[in-house]
Amino acid sequence: MPVFVTVLAVGCLVEVAVRPELAVLGLPTPVAAAALVALVLPLLAWRRFPFAAPVAVWVAADVLSFVAGGLVAASFGAYLTGVVAAFLLGNLRDPRRGRIGLAIVVVSAILVVLGDPRLAVGTLAFLPAFFALAWFVGLTVRSRVAQAEASEQRAVLAELARESEARTAVAEERARIARELHDVVAHSMSVMVLLVGAVRQRMPAEREEDRNALQEVERLGRQALGETRRLVGALARDDEAVQRVPQPSLDDLAPLVEQLRLVGLEVELRVDEVPAALAPALGLSIYRIIQEGLTNVVKHAHATRAEVRVGYRAGEVVVEIRDNGVGETTSDGSGRGLLGIAERVKIYDGQLRTGASPEGGYELTARIPVSAGRQ
Repeated sequence: MPVFVTVLAVGCLVEVAVRPELAVLGLPTPVAAAALVALVLPLLAWRRFPFAAPVAVWVAADVLSFVAGGLVAASFGAYLTGVVAAFLLGNLRDPRRGRIGLAIVVVSAILVVLGDPRLAVGTLAFLPAFFALAWFVGLTVRSRVAQAEASEQRAVLAELARESEARTAVAEERARIARELHDVVAHSMSVMVLLVGAVRQRMPAEREEDRNALQEVERLGRQALGETRRLVGALARDDEAVQRVPQPSLDDLAPLVEQLRLVGLEVELRVDEVPAALAPALGLSIYRIIQEGLTNVVKHAHATRAEVRVGYRAGEVVVEIRDNGVGETTSDGSGRGLLGIAERVKIYDGQLRTGASPEGGYELTARIPVSAGRQ
């Protein structure tokens, strides 16, 4: 703005110099030049006084038009200054001040016309209307800027909401995984403690030192089991009780597929030979991956058919889920299903690939090293 105002002021000086007719309107040439420059200068304070600065321009124009006998109406520089001042008043953030600014623009423009008796009567309607149009242009620009700012703010808030929801989903999925693993680990630890206790009871009395060592192992096992249960309990939400039901495994995939067939999704399941020594926790995670993947197919893919393959290749358990749905959707990415699957794969240092299938539809492939899940 300072550069523009400087150029405008210099333009007024040049205009007075090249247009001798401006000097016969009631003021000497130097005074007329100074008056037009003074008309422009209030715009320098526009950033600090967004309302008062353009209003000062119009007030000065009214005063100068009557003192100088029509100098303002005849000067192109003054004319352009009035357009800028009207635009700035329309561009105000405060709607109330903007409406007051419009009234000032229209009334001041009428007074400028009345200050020059040489102007035609039609100018009394045209000139105020033109400056009012400049005000409306400023209002339109302000409205567009406000809409852009609001859209940007909504986008930022939406992104923050997605990030927050994603973090919440990951935390909840980790808590769920911890509770599921608790049942697996707690069962194994309980069996270990019972076996140690049984061995200790059967040992002869003369092996007192060995009996004491086993008793200490038994005590530490019970203590670790209690700590595990307490930590898992802390992970549970206040409104969510830890489920006390048998956790599913690969043997439960067939009933899962039958349930989905009841809702109209035709599922083809094939489980190839996998190592028999898979840890229960890994079998549980594979079941959950397939469960979440098929749930996404039902909820988002609009598919009628899905294929599930579970196999063993090069030291990895490979889970593949394909459907004949719409492929990738326009979802905002905040779905919790894929986040949960990614967390389960990440725990075992596996790899997850999702995306549109070349044959159409959507496919999900999870690779989990068997060594990470062996008993």
